[in-house]
Amino acid sequence: MRRVLLVRHARHDRLGRILCGRMPGVSLSEAGHAEAEALAGALVDRIGGVAQVLSSPQARTRETAAPIAQRFAVSVETTEALDEIDFGDWTGRPLAALEGDPAWTDWNASRASARPPGGEGMGRAQARAAALLDRLAAQDAPPAILVSHGDVIRAVLLGLLGLSLDAYDRLVVAPASWSELALWPDGGRIVSLNERVAP
Repeated sequence: MRRVLLVRHARHDRLGRILCGRMPGVSLSEAGHAEAEALAGALVDRIGGVAQVLSSPQARTRETAAPIAQRFAVSVETTEALDEIDFGDWTGRPLAALEGDPAWTDWNASRASARPPGGEGMGRAQARAAALLDRLAAQDAPPAILVSHGDVIRAVLLGLLGLSLDAYDRLVVAPASWSELALWPDGGRIVSLNERVAP
């Protein structure tokens, strides 16, 4: 059995206002850096040691992963498997400006089938992240920490639960939270969900 912790990046200044996706230059806010440091301390207390810290290539995830890796004395490895969903034409748009767009309404009602214009569907993001988890599950190794994004983490959790991606909004994955998985070849379970520590 392989222990894996899914960590959502800490806060940035555009959170809840802009659909950042893969737009460049989205870094943690001052509060986000404090969250990342507190998170790193909590994870060291929780699990003691890890084999690896993997991160999405986005700046906000790498900045969240850095203090975690430093506390565990490992390097951060980036992987496209954990990257944010490619929101295509919506990247960088204010969320308020998307309200009323039929494609946006469809996306939020039908995550299992809808796709952002010019972007990728949530199912594709789920598949790439699940393939990484399958590789980790096959390794007999100490725990791994994966730093990613809210929707990608939700997709992984829904897959483990055997639920449709349309149920994405039934799960809360807060900034600077972690969810723990126990994985084995061809299976796994959720040990904890959306755990947080105050900075």
